[in-house]
Amino acid sequence: MKKLVVFMAILCSLHAYAQETLPINTSKSEIKWSCDYSFYFSGHFGFVNFKEGYFLKDEGKIVGGNFTIDLHSIQATDMGEEGNKNLTAHLKDPDFFDVKVYPTATIVIQEVSYLESKKIRVRADLTIKGITETIKFDADLDFDAKTMKTRFKIDRTRWGINYNSKVKDSAISDAIGFEVLISL
Repeated sequence: MKKLVVFMAILCSLHAYAQETLPINTSKSEIKWSCDYSFYFSGHFGFVNFKEGYFLKDEGKIVGGNFTIDLHSIQATDMGEEGNKNLTAHLKDPDFFDVKVYPTATIVIQEVSYLESKKIRVRADLTIKGITETIKFDADLDFDAKTMKTRFKIDRTRWGINYNSKVKDSAISDAIGFEVLISL
């Protein structure tokens, strides 16, 4: 029995070593965000940067990953210099991301299903303001360019971001959209 346990431990450790860690290129990767007003045809948009991250690859397929987003880097880009400066500061305060207390957000890929050879469905844990919730999204892989692209929306109230959520006529939509490009 002891030999069987040792053999299984060796097999498990060999499998762990077979997984490849693929660090992302944070200078070529980007996250664009957008949020609309509930009752107007306008909204706000900008970007936020990855701090670090990696994919896990096993037997030629992406099977996981872990990504850290630097919330200090969040920027609004839709309002002109003074408006962008004010909105960016507001996004960093406790009404939204409370960046002094929570300087990063994380995405940890828990499951990857291949829909086609270059199209995947991802289930991941997204942590913002210390709150972890599951998200799901589809993504396109380009192995030649070494990129992954995706678009998805989240309900910001699930992470305690409730500012102006229920204010009639000037409410900010609860949905935040993301366009993500990850490059290796």
